[in-house]
Amino acid sequence: MSTVGNGTNLERRIQEELADSIDEELEQELGDDLLARLPEGIADIDSPQGIDRKAYFTELLRLQRELIRLQDWVVAHKLKLVVLFEGRDSAGKGGAIKRVTQRLNPRVCRTVALPAPTERERSQWYFQRYVPHLPAGGEIVLFDRSWYNRAGVERVMGFCGPDDVEEFFRTVPEFERMLVRSGIILVKYWFSITDAEQNLRFLMRIHDPLKQWKLSPMDLESRRRWEDYTKAKEEMLARTHIPEARWWVVEGNDKRRARLNCIHHLLQQVPYSDVAHQPIILPQRDHKPDYARTPVPPELHVPAVY
Repeated sequence: MSTVGNGTNLERRIQEELADSIDEELEQELGDDLLARLPEGIADIDSPQGIDRKAYFTELLRLQRELIRLQDWVVAHKLKLVVLFEGRDSAGKGGAIKRVTQRLNPRVCRTVALPAPTERERSQWYFQRYVPHLPAGGEIVLFDRSWYNRAGVERVMGFCGPDDVEEFFRTVPEFERMLVRSGIILVKYWFSITDAEQNLRFLMRIHDPLKQWKLSPMDLESRRRWEDYTKAKEEMLARTHIPEARWWVVEGNDKRRARLNCIHHLLQQVPYSDVAHQPIILPQRDHKPDYARTPVPPELHVPAVY
């Protein structure tokens, strides 16, 4: 491709990334009424694969309605659903998780993103720090990285030894079989992107003050060790892909397609249907003749700057 072509493609990708950031705000307010009022020009910035913004919003909203139906089914039938989101840094795990949880009840569906283990936790059985976060009946738990840290970042960065890794590979299939036998529905996703795409996303985060916090020293080091992570991923998928808890790979170069494909697939993993609800009736407010509202002192108000 010519230099001009490369430049044009890069400019287009930067536009897409900026549009995606703006879309996050729009998605928060998105509903059928707003969707119908979106101007025709909203689709001017398309992804390379051709999903325009309005089509993306329409399908995302439809899938999120289905997620609410799934949530109701999980609650009504006391199901326990665990979804693992793994993949390379900047592969789109966080964006997918955000779209899954965006319209769900946080008391039903929660995200677990554990920090680095403490000194005490490092002396525990490896899976011990994850077990307290597993769901009870009627709950959905999304792990933004999980026990597979041992097969990835801990292994590549030297935070554990070869014996620790080998013990993990021996133990994790039995651990996951135990979870499934206990009634947990376990779904495992690996988000995959290309070398060039990760490089571009890292560069864009470096130059975006609103996203620089997403780049930790560990993330930057993962860029240098791309091939080491590839080898670790390949062995991890080969040794932990079991019938009771298989892996599913999400192609993540196109963020919008990745999110839609992941949510659509997740909805297929749990058979569900509508749950009957009692009609919601807003009660009349009681009026007390002897009640007088006490004025709020002016000094308690937040200054009206805007």
